Amino acid sequence: MNKVILLRFGELYLKGKNKGYFERILLKNIKENLKNFDCNVVKISGRYLVTDFDEMDCQSIIDSVSNVFGLASLSIADEIDTDIKGINEYISNFKTEAKTFRVTVKRADKTFPISSNDYERELGGYVLANNPNIKVKLKNPELELTVEIRENKKTYILTKEVTCVGGMPYGTSGRGLVLLSGGIDSPVASYMMAKRGMEIIGLHFHSFPYTSEQAKNKVKKLAKLLTVYTGHMTLICCPFTKIQEEIHKHCAPEFMITIMRRIMMRIAKIICDKYEAKAIITGESLAQVASQTVESINVSNDAQKTYPVFRPCIGMDKTEIINISQKIGTFETSILPYEDCCTVFLPKNPVIKPSLDKAIKEESKLNIDELINDALEQLEVDEV
Repeated sequence: MNKVILLRFGELYLKGKNKGYFERILLKNIKENLKNFDCNVVKISGRYLVTDFDEMDCQSIIDSVSNVFGLASLSIADEIDTDIKGINEYISNFKTEAKTFRVTVKRADKTFPISSNDYERELGGYVLANNPNIKVKLKNPELELTVEIRENKKTYILTKEVTCVGGMPYGTSGRGLVLLSGGIDSPVASYMMAKRGMEIIGLHFHSFPYTSEQAKNKVKKLAKLLTVYTGHMTLICCPFTKIQEEIHKHCAPEFMITIMRRIMMRIAKIICDKYEAKAIITGESLAQVASQTVESINVSNDAQKTYPVFRPCIGMDKTEIINISQKIGTFETSILPYEDCCTVFLPKNPVIKPSLDKAIKEESKLNIDELINDALEQLEVDEV
């Protein structure tokens, strides 16, 4: 008998002829996530197995692998040969303190000669015989004893299922560039797109000396926290001070945020070109602030039309976004009191429904190409 960790994938079941591609990427990501542990990871039909590990590392392995996108759940299991006598003997010796139970048989190996329902009843009888104070309860039992009979001629016996993050394997949906501020929303947007399989690159705009080095380090910490789920992350920091100063000097104050967003989109487009990203990602939530109205979003989108802009938080309220940020571990860092560039020179009355014509007229007062080129020459790139 061997102790193993049984890993189950989720949406991959929906894939057709290209399912193997997703399975290979998921297996690579699992192995990468467990590279610091002495263990093996193998694929069997419909499952992955973590084997040959020190049981002292078991909980740490579970904590690590449960954050791998593409995995739906996992269980610690005892692996035995698929043999009726051996399975019966195991269950006959099974002891529990639970008061109610059920047996669930999953017969993936259709050559096994007993049907799932019949075998559940037989094994349940063995549990009752060896645990006189227990009762059968098919709905919401205290204990569910699961017997998985797999095609590899092995049977896996388990009593607990741990929920994993789900989603699609990281790196199977192309690459996206997220506008990563120091706030609550954009790390959540990063997580949500990574969960859909998109590799994430971060682009952060900073306004030193109006913002401190601590503000930039805060964003680097957020990127590091996201690597719990992504494994790694490229973070690009772009100076935005001169651009903001020029907007403040030459443009109508109420259009400052609108023009800032349009220039950010232009810079993001150029960086997407360089890093072969296929989409821009933002943490915008509809109607949360003045720059996130339908009109403002349309004017921002107009600044670049090459790449789609994904806004996974667009339909969420702030409470929902905060709940996710707390769940993924970014909230406490996001609320540290270090301002990002969007709060510098903030106008008292920003335009809520900007017209595209007016925005273009205001930004025509700037030498935008020169400002962008100057910012691009000063990019800082960190591998987190």
